[in-house]
Amino acid sequence: MQTSDMSEFAPRLRVDEAGGLVRLTLEGVCSAEGQSLQEAADELVWNVLMAVMAFRSVGMGGFSTLCRPEIGLVRFLWELGEVAAADGDIREQLFGPSAMAA
Repeated sequence: MQTSDMSEFAPRLRVDEAGGLVRLTLEGVCSAEGQSLQEAADELVWNVLMAVMAFRSVGMGGFSTLCRPEIGLVRFLWELGEVAAADGDIREQLFGPSAMAA
């Protein structure tokens, strides 16, 4: 799947540093920490993949009418799952295009 097929919604990506650790947070989804930005990014990709695959296998059945996620976030997670299921790399959808991809 190409990124042009992805919805325009993307959760905010936050970068924080505390106690010598880098913390990346994909708001509304999950976060990860590492000794470096690369390590935190690798961990975030892994955490997002686990969340997306769980979501795709279980669906939204666990959400009540009082706790429904934003439809844009649901669509974004589903699309990430489609990229991953097609053996694609979700990094571009999470972090944007790589300057080294040119």
